[in-house]
Amino acid sequence: MKIPFNKPYLAPGEEEILLDSYRSRAHCGNHAYGSRCVELLQKRYGLGGVFLTPSCTAALEMGAVLAGIGPGDEVILPSYTFSSTANAIVLFGGRPVFCEVEPDTMNVDVEHLASLITERTKMIVPIDYAGIPCDINRIMALAGKMGIPVMQDAAQSLHSSHNGQSCGAVADLAVFSFHETKNFTCGEGGALVVNRPDWLERASFLQEKGTDRSLVLKGVRSKYQWVDKGSSYLLADPLAAMLYAQLDKAEFITSLRARLTAAYSELFAPYEARGCLRTPHAPDGAILNHHAFFVIFDSEANQQEFLARLIRRDIYAYIGYMPLHSSPMGARFGYSPEDLPVTMDLASRLVRLPFYVDLAEEGLEYCLEGMRVVLRELYGE
Repeated sequence: MKIPFNKPYLAPGEEEILLDSYRSRAHCGNHAYGSRCVELLQKRYGLGGVFLTPSCTAALEMGAVLAGIGPGDEVILPSYTFSSTANAIVLFGGRPVFCEVEPDTMNVDVEHLASLITERTKMIVPIDYAGIPCDINRIMALAGKMGIPVMQDAAQSLHSSHNGQSCGAVADLAVFSFHETKNFTCGEGGALVVNRPDWLERASFLQEKGTDRSLVLKGVRSKYQWVDKGSSYLLADPLAAMLYAQLDKAEFITSLRARLTAAYSELFAPYEARGCLRTPHAPDGAILNHHAFFVIFDSEANQQEFLARLIRRDIYAYIGYMPLHSSPMGARFGYSPEDLPVTMDLASRLVRLPFYVDLAEEGLEYCLEGMRVVLRELYGE
């Protein structure tokens, strides 16, 4: 049996909904299924304005424009994130300022973040790694004192919450991903959440290539015109239809993913108790969407052995991110690997385990047994 790292889920009824959108011949953005997704997201999660985009990368870029990021502006973000988080800043001339993460969640270390704020700081972009909510209220309080907007990279955390607040509902801006590796998918796709009412109208202009077409659709104007910079930040309606089918089954999808978290937690708990490794520890009050499960081994050598021995059993785990500050682009901004020692150490020992809905119903026991054998080989009974 082969256990891949990820396999996109096909939700019940998804094919019929996709065909309905296809046959409607209304295929561009902001049509029927896009509107249904927006309404569902706002109502279920208490979000502000929701703008469906072709990708989370596009949503990040749109958010950077809304926040006015320009040449020389500094934006604080964790080094342990995907390149898109930084690219959205760099594309508009901004400078990424990389922050350490903390080991229980791999989310931003707020104490270190606070020490990096200067008069040039134009925005803060924390992430919710593996679907675990970052300490957004603390970050917002810190940013609010300085008048700095916050864009929460919630690419992995839709359907997670903390102290009753849905991820994406608190920050000035937030972004979600619907890439095929995420909990709810449409191949490629994303969303920008705008929780500042004074930014909503401009966001609609940016999404529609810098035009005020949204006012025409509302009946406010008879013709639309070019009023701002922008791009085609729109999700095609057939993709929105796929997404709607999955969002409609969010509780069912989450319940299956929760089985994986429970099984992995049980498997690794004895080894964590012995100090051989550590697993994620969400903050008190968090409800997780079960996006991913990671393990931080006691040494890089054991991390590498664990990965190699799983591959020999056709079980494919993943190393996670290479810290951005240690990359060639990081070097262009004057960083070297030793600048963030905590991030480098944790990243060198981290493994993300296979995690997808279908695994809960087929292959999980094979996967667990393979890992159980490898752990015994590495650490004994």
